[in-house]
Amino acid sequence: MKAIHNAVIYTGSEVLTEHCILINEGRIVAVQKEVPETAEPVELKGKNISAGFIDIQLNGGTGRYFSKNPDLETLEDMYQASRAYATPFFLTTLISSPQETIRTAIDAIRRFNETQPGTLGMHLEGPFMNPAKKGAHNEQIIRKPTDRELDEIIALGQGVIQVMTIAPECFTDVQLERLLNTGIVLSAGHSMMNYEQAQRYFAMGIRLVTHLYNAMTQLGHRECGLVGATFDNEAVYAPIILDGGHCHYAAARVAYRQKKDHLFLISDASFLGRRKTRFDWEGLDIEMIDGYYRDKAGSLAGAAISMPEAMKNAVDFVGVSLQEAVEMATCRPARAIRMDDRIGFIKKGYPAVFSVFDDALTSYETLDLS
Repeated sequence: MKAIHNAVIYTGSEVLTEHCILINEGRIVAVQKEVPETAEPVELKGKNISAGFIDIQLNGGTGRYFSKNPDLETLEDMYQASRAYATPFFLTTLISSPQETIRTAIDAIRRFNETQPGTLGMHLEGPFMNPAKKGAHNEQIIRKPTDRELDEIIALGQGVIQVMTIAPECFTDVQLERLLNTGIVLSAGHSMMNYEQAQRYFAMGIRLVTHLYNAMTQLGHRECGLVGATFDNEAVYAPIILDGGHCHYAAARVAYRQKKDHLFLISDASFLGRRKTRFDWEGLDIEMIDGYYRDKAGSLAGAAISMPEAMKNAVDFVGVSLQEAVEMATCRPARAIRMDDRIGFIKKGYPAVFSVFDDALTSYETLDLS
């Protein structure tokens, strides 16, 4: 048995001092005050510890982009890069792709997870979206779903695809019900829905939107759009990209006041570490400009931030406490993708995979005792 001690423990519901985390066979067995004499001590020297940070939208590692190379090498790059930024749990994002590429990507993630269960699965972002809100996605690939495509994705993606970003208005109700019954978390995004449409689809069971403010209809005083519908529905989770470019920090503060504990963080990083300054691939030509990835039209093409950087921005510019920033990267995304029964908290039965960080969120690491 191991005992993590001399740490400030962010459990996901409270902050504990003068406690220890007991671990046996890779699982948390207790959080308590006493350190057993027989336990092997793991000394954290007063640092902060939480459940491993979770990023439900990661596109690449330091140098490889999954949608271009949906293979084991890219997944290993993403795995190592994400862990270097104290984010041991992530969903590998596949942007709008041909059906053959979707099949290849599903197979790669399934095989990777057999030996390295570091990824949570796939976030399939597109191709079933509204071309009017395509962002940096290839318009030639964007399409309406056929029943045959959906049946194949559901069959092949079982246990791999955890989240699908879709424009609900591009689906029939029968198709949506079919997807909702699979257990895949549907996220509304890249969509032209108005307020009334959005509330209708939320009522059907969609409880998540993709990167709040971006690639969706905006809040106006006469037409509230998807942003307004998200603000006006307490059940809907809203992930936000806090890099100062994808939305103004004032807009982030408004979102925080509206969504409260249903606002959480994603990176949507095309690459981590900002080492990749140029990327050219079928229909996607992006360049690092002033710290942001942009395509030739000037549209943002994924972000460049890490989860600790997003958390730091939440504290510095949105005004949340460190505890709340931690929750925005752990228990909240876990709840949003319905995985809070296994990740996102420090409590009995959960994996001994943690994020360790200082108060300034400038020093951080993954601690894996699983």
